[in-house]
Amino acid sequence: MLRFFSDTRLDRISSNEVEKYKVWRSRQFCLPRGKKANIPSAPRKVKGPKKLIAPATVNRELACLKKIINRLVREDVLTRNPVSQVKFFNEDNQQDRVLSFAEEKIYLMACSQPLPDFAVLMLETGMRPDEIRNLKDSDIDLENGYLEVRKGKTKAAKRRIPLTDRAFKIFTTRLKNTKSEYVFPGDRSTPTDDMPLVKLNNAHYGALRRSKVDRFRLYDLRHTFATRQAEAGTDIVTLAALLGHSRLEMVMRYAHPSESHKIEAMKRMQVNREIYSSRSLASAG
Repeated sequence: MLRFFSDTRLDRISSNEVEKYKVWRSRQFCLPRGKKANIPSAPRKVKGPKKLIAPATVNRELACLKKIINRLVREDVLTRNPVSQVKFFNEDNQQDRVLSFAEEKIYLMACSQPLPDFAVLMLETGMRPDEIRNLKDSDIDLENGYLEVRKGKTKAAKRRIPLTDRAFKIFTTRLKNTKSEYVFPGDRSTPTDDMPLVKLNNAHYGALRRSKVDRFRLYDLRHTFATRQAEAGTDIVTLAALLGHSRLEMVMRYAHPSESHKIEAMKRMQVNREIYSSRSLASAG
């Protein structure tokens, strides 16, 4: 936005200018991972394979500009918000991915701690990354085999999750070996270990490079959990409760049954139909 609008005053920005920004920004390419954007007005040069900026990225930037101007409207500095007259892009750029068990094994072998523990807990509990980062020892009840998510944006997000054997083993080891109240205490980027871990992005992408597993986001491990639960026969209401969703529609976005699972489902339906048909013929005879 700084590059495009330069020194233009906010009260001089029209909806037409915002529309031009939207088009201009959507034609730019992403920077290679790990490189930071610069402010100067020189056009961005990208080496190697080029990937256009996603519609969702442009929409977030427009939303940021809209929020800035809305505040000035509330304070009577401006009288209208030109962004309100601009239609946002349709965000048809869903990137959800589900890991196979083989990919999981290869990826975990390429990880270094605390990433493997963190990743396995996402796969075993379906928790959001922030929920795991903020887990404290007081949230874990090893005696009764469950953990408690005490904070969340909605009532459904505050939930109790039973522990699998893998999750139980990880929590037992981490609680025994850490002096912090957090299950995943801060690393070098945090002032003290009395703060939770900040992020694992660099470790994650490093593991992807070493393992050569097709790219996925750390958050996709939550989608993987949901899909595996659905394929195991977990009903949608229970799955919603485990994921911390209040709306069943959201759960449908997380569960992505594999092609083989869908084929098996069709075969089961066919077998059931044949059994039903044979019973009907027998009773008719």
